[in-house]
Amino acid sequence: MTPDEALESLRSQLAEHGATVAVRRYAGKGPSRAVTAEADALARVVGYQPKDIAGAIQQGDRKVILLNDPAAAVSVGKVALETMLPLTNLDRIVLRGAEVEIIGVDDDTRRVAGVLVALELQVRG
Repeated sequence: MTPDEALESLRSQLAEHGATVAVRRYAGKGPSRAVTAEADALARVVGYQPKDIAGAIQQGDRKVILLNDPAAAVSVGKVALETMLPLTNLDRIVLRGAEVEIIGVDDDTRRVAGVLVALELQVRG
């Protein structure tokens, strides 16, 4: 499968079974921090199975499969997700209006021929 084929397949799956989430990057800390960049992206949010809860994964954590789509439309006042890469645990995800922490970022699992098609994130909150 080529990167373009993988992207199109995942894009189709997420359009049907996913939702748009926001990825936020902040400057500063505490209540005075400010959003410096925000991107919208298609994502699929799933819970971890009980057998997966071990090590750094806690009950209530979720996995977010976040599409890195260079063809995605960029809304006014937002940026393309690819301009925010790599994501870190200082960035946040907004799921259904609630901001959650990024605990872990996997940018290897969903690479095809070295091209980042999607990220798998462990989120909490």
